[in-house]
Amino acid sequence: MVKSNRIYEKLGVRPVINAGGNTTLWGGSTPSPEVRAIMDDADSSYVEMEELLNRAGDYIAETLDVEAAHITSGCFAALVLSTAACLAGNDLRKTGQLPQVGNRNEIVALKSLRYPYRRSHTVSGGLIVEAGDENGCTRQQLYDVISPNTAAVTYILQPDVYTSNLTLREVAAIAHDHDVPIIVDAASQIYPIETFRETAQAGDLVCFGTKYVGAPQSTGFLCGKKELVDAAILQSFMGFEASAGNSIGRGYKLDRQDVVGVVAAMELWFSINHEERLIELGERLEVMAKAVQGIPGVMGRVVTLNNYVQLELEITIDASRALKNAGQVVQELLGGEPRIRVRGVTRGDDTLSIAAHTMFEGEELIVADKLREILSA
Repeated sequence: MVKSNRIYEKLGVRPVINAGGNTTLWGGSTPSPEVRAIMDDADSSYVEMEELLNRAGDYIAETLDVEAAHITSGCFAALVLSTAACLAGNDLRKTGQLPQVGNRNEIVALKSLRYPYRRSHTVSGGLIVEAGDENGCTRQQLYDVISPNTAAVTYILQPDVYTSNLTLREVAAIAHDHDVPIIVDAASQIYPIETFRETAQAGDLVCFGTKYVGAPQSTGFLCGKKELVDAAILQSFMGFEASAGNSIGRGYKLDRQDVVGVVAAMELWFSINHEERLIELGERLEVMAKAVQGIPGVMGRVVTLNNYVQLELEITIDASRALKNAGQVVQELLGGEPRIRVRGVTRGDDTLSIAAHTMFEGEELIVADKLREILSA
């Protein structure tokens, strides 16, 4: 059964079994018991936040073999601060004027990589200028768009969703030919470990969300060239408090528990046996796949993904033979008791996807029973 939670009951909020993944709308992440214990320990005393953030940034930079790093309140905040750093540098006068800046405010982006979180670059005062078209961008088109008004080039790295004919390496090289920094949104590029490190080293400012490694939902970090990271720190909530620079990032505040949670989660992520983690994840997915075996028109199979999750369960439904389509199953799971959120419907109405890495121990059994119940009804 779903765990009882008195505060949820008091507020009239129904708990959710999260079989959909690290999605912000469903709560993001749950730190492991090991990470939670370290966060609770940090709650026992106060610290100088500037010192804590600096030391934590040093730890992440050393782990990823980059010049510098800074923990932020999520990946979006990291992108906002990175853009502000490229717009204002370490100039306190310009910092206090953001988002109002001079002519050098253009952020060049590939039109084929248009995505919602690009909004982060405009918060600080950046003006998006697109290169190429929906089908791609040539090297020459990118060269032609970069101008003296360009403050940075941006690139989204999420190959399972967004693709481009120009690689990050190619775009970075063109940006650097113009003496322009590149900001990389690499929010969930945290596995394999070698990819995590290589990605962190691939841009001048690279931004991650640490909910994906088991830190609190509202955390992330930026890393890269020390000069730019220092400028981003000036734009942060600590910059506002410590530098009298009236920085734009005052609202992106962190608790000390959040900061140590990121460090603890990173340490755990770089030390655990990921092969064993994936074997366990596959076993939990197989429990749910077996639950739908033998139901007419229904097939469940564990598939490999090109992202940090690596594995998920796909349930394909032949509507001509089954009693319900995938969309109906998703709605019944969400409206039932307990409430269950799955990853969603893909390929029209015939396939739903289920993630297990955000489910608590034993919840795969509940989901398995509910799937069989709904699909057999």
